[in-house]
Amino acid sequence: QLQASGGGLVQAGGSLSLSCAASGLSFDDYAIGWFRQAPGKEREGVTCISSSGSGRYYSDSVKGRFTISRDNGKKTVNLQMDTLKLEDTAVYYCNRDSVVKFLWGQGTQVTVSS
Repeated sequence: QLQASGGGLVQAGGSLSLSCAASGLSFDDYAIGWFRQAPGKEREGVTCISSSGSGRYYSDSVKGRFTISRDNGKKTVNLQMDTLKLEDTAVYYCNRDSVVKFLWGQGTQVTVSS
């Protein structure tokens, strides 16, 4: 129902833009979050946006570098990642920002190199 895309390899300090596309759901009913899982670590929440797009939250690790936005007409949520760091390397997923999640998609790999 939610599929992330746009990952890739980027040098530290660079930028990358991820997209999350929804299908088969009333997209504008849900707050959506971006999550990431680095090798050997648990999945963590990175940022989320309210159903209307008026509210945003960022974890301390990405605040000031990442920007989340959404287009309810296109059923997409975007994540603009700037000033990327080595520690941003992970598989990135999008999902409902709720205790009750949709099934996790495959995610998209982001690799930051030195």
